[in-house]
Amino acid sequence: MAITNKVMLITYPDSLGKNLTELNEVLENDLKGAVGGIHLLPFFPSTGDRGFAPTDYTTVDPKFGDWAQVEALGEKYYLMFDFMINHISRQSKYYQDFQEHKDKSPYAKLFLSWDKFWPEGRPTQADVDLIYKRKDRAPYQEITFADGTKEKLWNTFGPEQIDLDVRQKVTQKFIKDTLISLIKHGADIIRLDAFAYAVKKLDTNDFFVEPEIWDLLKQVQDDIADEGATILPEIHEHYSMPFKIAKHGYFIYDFALPMVTLYSLYSGKSNRLAAWLKKCPMKQFTTLDTHDGIGVVDARDILSPDEIDYTSQELYKVGANVKKKYSSAEYHNLDIYQINTTFYSALGDDDQKYFMARLLQVFAPGIPQVYYVGMLAGKNDIKLLEETKEGRNINRHYYSKAEIEKEIQRPVVASLLKLFTFRNTEAAFDLNGSIDISTPNENEIRIVRMNKEQTRKAELVANLKDLTYQVLVNGEQIKF
Repeated sequence: MAITNKVMLITYPDSLGKNLTELNEVLENDLKGAVGGIHLLPFFPSTGDRGFAPTDYTTVDPKFGDWAQVEALGEKYYLMFDFMINHISRQSKYYQDFQEHKDKSPYAKLFLSWDKFWPEGRPTQADVDLIYKRKDRAPYQEITFADGTKEKLWNTFGPEQIDLDVRQKVTQKFIKDTLISLIKHGADIIRLDAFAYAVKKLDTNDFFVEPEIWDLLKQVQDDIADEGATILPEIHEHYSMPFKIAKHGYFIYDFALPMVTLYSLYSGKSNRLAAWLKKCPMKQFTTLDTHDGIGVVDARDILSPDEIDYTSQELYKVGANVKKKYSSAEYHNLDIYQINTTFYSALGDDDQKYFMARLLQVFAPGIPQVYYVGMLAGKNDIKLLEETKEGRNINRHYYSKAEIEKEIQRPVVASLLKLFTFRNTEAAFDLNGSIDISTPNENEIRIVRMNKEQTRKAELVANLKDLTYQVLVNGEQIKF
């Protein structure tokens, strides 16, 4: 199935029900009409980071189900799978073979050697300081081979995630073979996780390294050109980077929208949101929440430093059970630029503010992605957070089927499901159509979406201060 311009649900295979069978039942019975696509977060065997340290892309972890169940979802929804282009698990057969056979292993060049990367006498402290990293140590891990010798390998993220050397033929073959296999199993979009970290180059900060990053992107696109799928590079950074990718014709993420929306609803002011939406391309996926925290750095230069600081402070002040320590090293926060919370709790568990946020997302340029906790207006899961001491688990609640049946009875969730169904069926939300954004006064924003044929017009006028709104389609008022 090709990408359709409908709401994409982001979910783990065991978060809406305990496996793929139950997920399918929830989609059919509880979320029918509200979901058009699914970003199925990693469902492969993995040794860490909730699936993002895969050992084997050729199989589905049996605790979730099997390929037949994944493919069955693909018959009803367009699907996005993750490919970790920067790393793979140190428990993978590739790494294990390398550890056993060292340079004689066919996978010896699959991994990026820290020791061989640097000329003699380096890295200096200045070299290490230059590297773009989201934790306060040099990004390497030492491997001990079967013969007792040691070597350092690049290790950008968690201890289970060893970096790949994308310059090598063996790695390029691995990438191509894996992507084609995933597409044959139903992937319509491949999300290139940690894409900007994949290219390392001497005397750079090893993040979004140009022009080599473009060579890698083209190589991946060429690999799948005949397979009918597309790629979505994942970059959490200054909006200028994804905007460059958009100019090359690819889909991008809008990771700035969460902070901009929070600022707008905290302050009641519409100017920053309107200015941002006017800049955004239509060929993008919008987010308010994902499996990670809320990205702060993504909003830089969209909000001023003072406005970012105000939003962060306000989040901790009005957010329900949001504490600074939950985004700290104490709770294993991998990214110092993210705040761990559900979006609903970031708005103080306030139904009216939360519905307004989703209404704005639905009218924004692009295709809305809605994280499963956000789909059910979920609160911060302090119990799971404290049990695991993993900051991001505050936003990773496990819903049973019985719990979901109860949650969808809540008025805010019922309204959200109506809103998403409206977004999926209304022709005015045409990616090839037009969008007009204005601010009648400092508290209001007006967004008009029209299809290419100009036969359908959807208009939102929202007051961000008193939280009133009106939605008109071809002049007729719509209620949620």
